[in-house]
Amino acid sequence: MYGWRARIGLIIPSSNTTMESELHKMAPEGVSIHISRIPLKEVTREALFEMEKHSLRAAIELADADVDIILYGCTTGSLVGGPGYDKMISEKIEKTVNKPVVATATAVVNALEAVKARKIVVATPYIDELNDDEKRFLEAHGFEVLKIKGLGIRSNLEIGRITPWQVYRFAKTVYVRDADALFISCTNLRTIEIIDLLEKDLEIPVITSNQASLWAVLRRLGIKDKIHGYGKLFLI
Repeated sequence: MYGWRARIGLIIPSSNTTMESELHKMAPEGVSIHISRIPLKEVTREALFEMEKHSLRAAIELADADVDIILYGCTTGSLVGGPGYDKMISEKIEKTVNKPVVATATAVVNALEAVKARKIVVATPYIDELNDDEKRFLEAHGFEVLKIKGLGIRSNLEIGRITPWQVYRFAKTVYVRDADALFISCTNLRTIEIIDLLEKDLEIPVITSNQASLWAVLRRLGIKDKIHGYGKLFLI
C-alpha cells in the first residue's frame, strides 16, 4: 500500500506543472501524494479568488482517498485575501472533510519563523499587484520585507516553464546584505535543485513555497525526518 506512513492530499491550480513533481521528489519513504486540481490559468487576484471557490469540491474528492491531511498548494492563492485568508481557507476545508489542513501561505510563515528570519528578501514570478499583497501579508506576520521583486508573469503555464537556473540567477538579484532569509515564492516555480546552492552562496536560509509546504505538512503529521538536499529547513 502506498502511503503506509502518511497520505497527503494536495489541492493545486489546474495549470500547476511543478508542485506535484517537487513534492514527490522530496517526500520521505512511506509518504504518498494524492492530487486534486482547481481551475486557474492566469495568476491574477480575480482568478485566484475564483479558483478558491472550487476548494471544497477538491477536498471532498481527496477525502475519498482517506488522506491524512490536505495541503492547499498555492502561495498567493492562500494570501490574496489578506492576513487571515489562509486560516479561513484551512478552517473551511477542515469543517467540511474533518481533516487537518495546511495552506502554503501558513507554511511559509511557519518556515520563516523556524529559521528565525526577521528581515527577508522575496523573489516571485508575479505581477506587481500580487507582490504588494504578499508584502502586506508577510509584514502583517512580523517580517520586515527589505526587497520584493517579481518577473511580472500572468500565465501560470509560463511560470512552470522557468528553469531552476533562471530562478537561481533571478533570486541572486533580489538579495541584499542585511537579509537573514530569502523566500522564493510560488508553488509552480521550480526551485528544489537550487536551494542548497543559494544557501551556500548567500550564506542565509532559503525558503521556497514547495519546500515549506511539505515541511509544514510533515511536521503537522509528526514526521520529523531530516531530509538532506533541500535546505536548512528540513534539518531543523
